[in-house]
Amino acid sequence: MNLFLYAITVLIWGTTWIAIKWQLGVVPPPVSIAWRFGLAALLLFALLRIMRRPIWPPRAAWRFLFAQGFALFCLNFLCFYYAEQVVPSGLVAVVFSIAPLLNSINGRLFMGRPLQPTAIAGALLGLAGIVCLAVQQMSGHLNDHTELLGLAVAFLGTLCFSTGNLLSSRMQSMGLHPLVTNSWAMLIGASILTIGSAAAGYSFALEPDIRYLGALGYLAVFGSVIGFTAYLMLVGRIGPERAAYCTVLFPFVALAVSTVFEGYQWSALAVIGLVLVVAGNLVAFDLTRRIFTRPVRVS
Repeated sequence: MNLFLYAITVLIWGTTWIAIKWQLGVVPPPVSIAWRFGLAALLLFALLRIMRRPIWPPRAAWRFLFAQGFALFCLNFLCFYYAEQVVPSGLVAVVFSIAPLLNSINGRLFMGRPLQPTAIAGALLGLAGIVCLAVQQMSGHLNDHTELLGLAVAFLGTLCFSTGNLLSSRMQSMGLHPLVTNSWAMLIGASILTIGSAAAGYSFALEPDIRYLGALGYLAVFGSVIGFTAYLMLVGRIGPERAAYCTVLFPFVALAVSTVFEGYQWSALAVIGLVLVVAGNLVAFDLTRRIFTRPVRVS
């Protein structure tokens, strides 16, 4: 089950990069993100009703839900939408792939979890691979102040993503299912974005374009409802450190999609990067086979 959730997360989130790019343009990013998570929250609430699961979380969970909604389903995506406007997507992917390291460090600092050497080693190998995959895009950009600001914003987004991971892990340790916490956190994130967009005077009209609307539907249903549920279930089962290793593989899937839709050209260095990513996978998972046979208890 863990391997299935891992594969689903990588395949879905690895393809959301191109969908996000297709949304950039006419509609302001906060409005696009608000529509995405507003629709996703409604779908999740409907699913909970069909499954006859309890919807209301306990009072003790609300502070975590508000924090997760702001960090994971609001600020995180605002950062990455902005970063993709000023930084090549490969550079954004490189920054995002440090999520496993941030999860390990934050888990140690704020939750007292021991550092997992294999997870850290695997993440470092994967990060080296992503650098190789994106090195051509990195060339010539690091002296640009706008690019550096974009990289800093992408790092802030990754930090928000890591924060959301730990909050989900905390709520799952309280016995709450990700379907419930995602529903409320997405609704909270969408509400914050809606209020902010209205205050800024943005129009909530959607672009009447099949590509934009198709991207919105894909991001709401697959990227949000299915992707986030699968990923945060994985966080609860194997811990945020190993679950976040998915982020190291996202750029490879994104590059494969880019090869088909955008004509991405592979190089020898890119192949070396792919080998390093696979090696990182083996270190993070094959040397710790026990994570596929029993859940890791989170606290």
